[in-house]
Amino acid sequence: MALLNSLGSGRAAVSKPTTKITRTTAGLRCAAVSDLGMRRASNQDSLAMLLADDESQWRSRGHLFVVADGMGAHAAGELASQLATDNIPHTYQKRRDLPACEAIVAAVQDANGRIYAKGQNTVDFHGMGTTCSCLVLLPEGAVAAHVGDSRVYRLRGHALEQLTFDHSLVWEMAAAGQASEDEVPAYVPKNVITRSLGPHPTVKVDLEGPFPLHAGDKFLVCSDGLTGPLSPHVIGMILASLPPEDAADTLVDLANLLGGPDNITTVVAEISDPQLLGQKNGRGWTDVVAPIPNGGHSREDWAFGAALLLSLAAGALLAALDYAKAAVGCAAAAVAIAVAWALRRSLGSDGLGSGIRGSHGKAPYRKYQVAPSPQSIEMLSDIVRQLEDLEAQRSWPFDWQGVHADRHRAHKAIAAGDYPAAVVAYSSAVRRLMQAVRAHRPDPLSDSGINLG
Repeated sequence: MALLNSLGSGRAAVSKPTTKITRTTAGLRCAAVSDLGMRRASNQDSLAMLLADDESQWRSRGHLFVVADGMGAHAAGELASQLATDNIPHTYQKRRDLPACEAIVAAVQDANGRIYAKGQNTVDFHGMGTTCSCLVLLPEGAVAAHVGDSRVYRLRGHALEQLTFDHSLVWEMAAAGQASEDEVPAYVPKNVITRSLGPHPTVKVDLEGPFPLHAGDKFLVCSDGLTGPLSPHVIGMILASLPPEDAADTLVDLANLLGGPDNITTVVAEISDPQLLGQKNGRGWTDVVAPIPNGGHSREDWAFGAALLLSLAAGALLAALDYAKAAVGCAAAAVAIAVAWALRRSLGSDGLGSGIRGSHGKAPYRKYQVAPSPQSIEMLSDIVRQLEDLEAQRSWPFDWQGVHADRHRAHKAIAAGDYPAAVVAYSSAVRRLMQAVRAHRPDPLSDSGINLG
């Protein structure tokens, strides 16, 4: 399997001031960016990709993406996240004695033990920890293994669904009170993590899925450096409008332009054709069928099948003039039909549910409609306009004409009602502006960041 990083050296993980990875393989297009942010002197985030490169590996282990956000003094946080992204892909691949869902959980738990041992053995690293969010794309669907408050999202059409539960004080309090995190009192700190890898010898790993893969699905794995500055609606709007490389760049650049208070890591993976996943030659496998979340036949299929068999049995008994047994058979068939319809209603008309709940976990935990609209793109417009207004106040060696042209294209698209095209144009301006900021900011970066005002 291919272990990817910015240097292509075979190591699984990366933790650099700014790192970019892009990869296109059969049925899959993915991009990743890990960035220092605007106010940090070191990058405690790490990421890893482990891509299957033949049919056997795809069927047994699929494609793996990992994001980890380290905690502790900067050296300890960097080490903790690096240990996670170095060891999880290796252990996941090695545990061939376990099914993929069990292997990814075992890999995360093994990484927790290694981080804990390192912290116990070195005073400077005592208590270090890291979040960890893993996305595994398998023939039977997508699986998320998760600890902490980094997140995994899935975008299908214009519906963005959060597949992971934040292990944070705010989310835990909201869940306990059956309220939203916005209703938790403001004095409750939002940055307190209730579960992470490293501080304790054992850890509980949340497992979600599998969720069926459809052509056009996009998955996002990210650290809270992205979800802090950006709302899910903005994240989803950009994911829906841009290819993975541009989406990953734009999300990171936009978070930076909004202050960039933390390290920012994003991994975007787009499914172009589930039938082609894992194939180097681009030809699908004739024996691959659309996956079902629970594997094999669904429960309502079995219920309808039972109803059919019972109805046939009742008919045979009627033909044999055994009316008493035929009546029992008809009653049993009616019960089976009622159960089948109840299951069908609970799962939705397509048999997969109005959500995407798999056999593990309770996802999705949040769902947002993210179709671009005049209201949803207003924030992008404001950022571009405000930074464009700085042109006369700055002496940046930068071609502002490109930003002006992007903004003009956005205005034309809005006038024509083509809001996705407006998002594309504004996103191009965001990337140009952040390029200018990076070229202008001091090196080395101080913890105070820069002042865009």
